[in-house]
Amino acid sequence: MIEIVKADGTTERAFLDQLKNRSGEVDKKVTQAVSEILDQVRCKGDEAVREYTIRFDGKAPENPEITKEELVSYLETGNKDIIDSLRRAEENIRDFHTRQKQQSWITTREDGVLMGQRVRGLARVGIYVPGGTAAYPSSVLMNAVPAKIAGVKEIVMVTPPGKDGKPNPDIMVAAAIAGVDRVFLMGGAQAVGALAYGTQTVPKVDKIVGPGNIYVATAKKLLYGTVDIDMVAGPSEILVLADETANPMYLAADLMSQAEHDVLASAILLTTSEEIARRTVEEVERQIKTLSRPAIIEQSLRNYGAIIVCRDLTEAVDFANELAPEHLEVCLANPLEYIGRLDNAGSVFLGNYSPEPLGDYYAGPNHVLPTSGTARFFSPLSVDSFIKKSSFIYYTRPALEEAKEDIIRIAEAEGLTAHANSIQVRF
Repeated sequence: MIEIVKADGTTERAFLDQLKNRSGEVDKKVTQAVSEILDQVRCKGDEAVREYTIRFDGKAPENPEITKEELVSYLETGNKDIIDSLRRAEENIRDFHTRQKQQSWITTREDGVLMGQRVRGLARVGIYVPGGTAAYPSSVLMNAVPAKIAGVKEIVMVTPPGKDGKPNPDIMVAAAIAGVDRVFLMGGAQAVGALAYGTQTVPKVDKIVGPGNIYVATAKKLLYGTVDIDMVAGPSEILVLADETANPMYLAADLMSQAEHDVLASAILLTTSEEIARRTVEEVERQIKTLSRPAIIEQSLRNYGAIIVCRDLTEAVDFANELAPEHLEVCLANPLEYIGRLDNAGSVFLGNYSPEPLGDYYAGPNHVLPTSGTARFFSPLSVDSFIKKSSFIYYTRPALEEAKEDIIRIAEAEGLTAHANSIQVRF
C-alpha cells in the first residue's frame, strides 16, 4: 500500500521526480471548456450563470442571492455544537491574523522631504467555497477573517446550491460568523467568471480566493490579470519528519489525514528508524479499515506516498527543504531545535501533539497554503493577501535641486531625455 524506500541518493530522487509531475498540465479540453464558459458569462452575465448552474448542478434558485437576514438566521437554526466550534475556531484565526496587520507609515528628513507608504484593504474580494460533499466551512473562516482584518470593504461569497437548490447550512453558519457581506448560490467556473467580470446581480471583485475543483482552478488561472487570485493550488500534501521517539500510530493517522483528500494527494514520511518505518506501515494497514475513504487513501499512498528511511536527520531536513511541502510535521525528540533549519514549508507542525488537522480547522494560522514545491517562494494566505500599498513622495525645491544632477545623469544614460527634461525645466 505504501512503500518503504531506503535513501541511497538515487531511489528517493526518482520518487521526487515522479511526485513533481503528479498533477501534470491542465487538460487542454478543460481549458477550452472553461474559456467558453467565461466568455459566455462575460457576454451574457446572469443568464449564462443560470444556464450553467442548471446544466451542472441540476437546479438554479429563483433568487441566487441569500439575504443578510436569511444568512444570520442560520445561526438560530443550525447545529449548535457546530456553531460553537466554528465560533471558537474563528476567535483563534482572528487572534493569529490580527498580529499580521500592517500600518501605513511616514518618514521625514531635515530638508523637508516627506516619504511614506499607505496600506489599505482591497475594495471588494470574492470567496469561492465548494458545496455538496466537499463542503468546507473552515475555508470560509480562513479566507474571510483575514480579509476583514485587512480592511476589505465588501466580501462576496459564491457557493454552489445543493440538488434541492438550497445552500449547505454549515457554510452559511461560517459565512455569518466571519462577517461575509453578500452570498450567491452559484458554483463552478461560471461563478468565478461572475466574480471577475461582474453581472447584473453579482458585483465585480478585485481578487478571488478559495479552493475548488479543476474547473474552478483553471478559471482562476485564466482570469489572473483581470483580477488577482490567491494561488493556483495543486493536490494536497504532507511530509512528516520522525525519529525513533515518534509514535507510529500517530504517524500513520497523519499520513492518511492528507491521503483521504484526493487520489493525487501526497503523504511522505522521512525517518531515521527502520523500525518506525515498518511499524507505521502496520498501523496504516490497521487504521485504514476503520476510515470512510479507504479506496482514495490506498490509491494515494500507493502512487504518491512513501516512507523514506534516511541515513541521518541532516539528510531528512535537506530533503524536506527540497520538497517544500504544503504541510510539514516534525515528530522528533526536540522539534523546536529544527525551526531555524526548515526553510521551505507552507506550515510547520511541531511535536507529537500538533497534527495537521489542528491547523486545518482550529489553531489560528491559515490553512490556505502553497503546494507542489511553491513554498520555496510563496507564502500562506494572510492579511497581506488582501491589502494594497501605495508609496508617496514630497520633495521641496532645494531638495530636488540637490538631487537633480544625479537624476538627469541616470535618465540620459538610459536614453530617456524627456525624463531628464522633466527635472531640468524646473531649474
